[in-house]
Parts: sequence; structure tokens; C-alpha cells
Amino acid sequence: MTAPTAPAAPALTAERADLLETLAAHRHFLRFTVQGLTTEQASRRTTASELTLAGIVKHVASTEASWADFVVRGTAALQQSPEEWGEQWGLQPGETLESVLAHYDEVAARTDELVRTVDLDAAHPLPEAPWFAPGAVRSARRVFLHVVAETAQHAGHADILRESLDGQKTMG
Repeated sequence: MTAPTAPAAPALTAERADLLETLAAHRHFLRFTVQGLTTEQASRRTTASELTLAGIVKHVASTEASWADFVVRGTAALQQSPEEWGEQWGLQPGETLESVLAHYDEVAARTDELVRTVDLDAAHPLPEAPWFAPGAVRSARRVFLHVVAETAQHAGHADILRESLDGQKTMG
């Protein structure tokens, strides 16, 4: 008797491959900005902004995790208190740059698996919020595009912070 086989994963279409490649590229840029830093350095404010490198990585990981949950669970996944939102912008007691990066790796692996497997047309309504149009709906495809944009935007912010810290640039 042979063991049952797992169902085959959907074929990796060009669209899915493009999403995965683009996510990987922008995650790389973000991770590059904290390369070689200590937790103390990554937690330092280097501009007039309250942003820190560690805080940006933590926020991007948290945001990606929330949107991945939204793809699976719907609207409830995007509900968070103002305190929860605020905590994702800085390291909390016991957190380090290494722990935040490890969490980001876990989040990225889960998102990548969803990109490979979910119905990209599956959609859920967005929660009521001033930044969403009333009755707005997001497909998994659009969520993944949003994660790409969010990661790219914050990688740019991180590049400025790192250059202000020690002159290192992601490019150039």
C-alpha cells in the first residue's frame, strides 16, 4: 500500500512569479539597510522623524502579516488598537534587530506561500476606516501589490535613515 500524496500546488504562473520576485527584491533592499548594524544602531533616530531602522522593519513585517491574514481571514485581520499600531514602530522589551528580522523571515515565507497558492481573485471587504472608500473590497492580488508598494516605500525611508546613520546607501 502506498502513502497518500499531498495535493499538487498550483502551477507557478508568470503573474505569481512576478509577485514573488518583486516582493523578494524589495525585501532585500529593506534588509540591506540594516546589514551589519547592532540593535542599538538600528534603534537610533537619525533624522527629524521618529522613525528608526528597526522600527521600519518591524512595521513592514507587522503590516505584511496583517495583510496576509486578511487574504485568509478577511476583515477581522486588519482590526488593531491604536496601542498595537504604535507598538509596531519600535522595539519592545526583549526584542532585538535579530528577532525582528527572524520574524520578518517567517512572515515573508508565509506570504510567499499564499502568493503561490491562493486564488488571486478571492476578495474580502475592507474594514470601515477613513483611508478606505466605503464598501471597498480587496482581492488577494491587490493585497499582494499593496504589500509590494508598502515594502518599497519603507525601504526608501530606511535607506535615508541608514545614510544619515553612517553614510551607507542601498544603491549608488
